[in-house]
Amino acid sequence: MLQETLLTAEGLKELEQELETLKTVGRKEAAEKIKVARSYGDLSENAEYDEAMSDQAKLEARINELEAMIKNAKVFDENTLSTEIVHIGSKVTLVNDKKESFTYRIVGFAQANPDEGKISDECPVGKALLGHKVGENIMVEAPIGVLEYTIVAIER
Repeated sequence: MLQETLLTAEGLKELEQELETLKTVGRKEAAEKIKVARSYGDLSENAEYDEAMSDQAKLEARINELEAMIKNAKVFDENTLSTEIVHIGSKVTLVNDKKESFTYRIVGFAQANPDEGKISDECPVGKALLGHKVGENIMVEAPIGVLEYTIVAIER
């Protein structure tokens, strides 16, 4: 059985846009690279051809992955989410013991992008936050040791 992909409506739209781009522009570019590489002659010793074919295989794998995620997507309505406890879709502000502040949005794995402040519900911090309330302390086991945070705000 395939795993459900938890997404916001925005996340689903982003995946659909990426899929469309890969199917149109990506496939066209891959075909052009293969065509150019074939023009170099003997395919048995043609590194450009091998690379172009490898790139095309990666592109098709990503298309298949996106199609599966979209097919198994479970979209949740952020407007109906409570701000009492942390759950997928919550925007959480934390403070560590050094009084440094961090704000994260808890999302499904398919939407995770730490550079944008979006962390997965399956990563150590995301998993530790789920189900907790404002004012609670959480402990997160990380490769550098145990980290402690206090939840100072939960928003939609």
